[in-house]
Amino acid sequence: MMQNLKGKILVVDDDRLVLATLAHGLAQAGHEVIDADNGDDAILLAHEHRPDLALLDIRMQGRSGFDVAAYLREHTQVPFMFLSAFSDPQTVAQVKALGAVAYLVKPLDIGQILPVVATALVALQTRRAEAAGAAVLVATDPPADAAAGPESLIATGIFMQRFSLPRAAALERLQRLATTERRSLDKQARRVLEAVEMLALPDRD
Repeated sequence: MMQNLKGKILVVDDDRLVLATLAHGLAQAGHEVIDADNGDDAILLAHEHRPDLALLDIRMQGRSGFDVAAYLREHTQVPFMFLSAFSDPQTVAQVKALGAVAYLVKPLDIGQILPVVATALVALQTRRAEAAGAAVLVATDPPADAAAGPESLIATGIFMQRFSLPRAAALERLQRLATTERRSLDKQARRVLEAVEMLALPDRD
């Protein structure tokens, strides 16, 4: 039997208005939401509640989203995605190095975030089911990018910022580019990330 996937989501942002908006939108979509406005509380809540996914702002007072992500990866194995107003090459390189499942550039509305959360939950469920040798429960209405890997979701976030596009249009642009260059979506995304990382290298002249 198929059903929509809902999850326990940890949302972390030091902007209380953004935090409230995200928490409300995710709860309205049927997810269980835990929220924190700083990195220290986020880590404590992650240990206590073991969420399925964390949505992390990057630049916060005290522990940054990168600090929280590194801790989650090492100590809780909670997957995470970043929501940020920044998309410079250094930030993108660190997002990729930490193993984020997605990267979205603010400003965002909840309608852009929900499909990415759904994609992450589908991928997480699939990995867990495969590891356990169990059947995979498919969502009734899987997101259009359910087959996209983390690098594709990160590249989509970069296109959103660079070309001032909504998420769906950014993903479509990435898909068009992949088709034109006769590459898979993930391979095209990898080329985008490699190009961004090249810009982050120091000038050797």
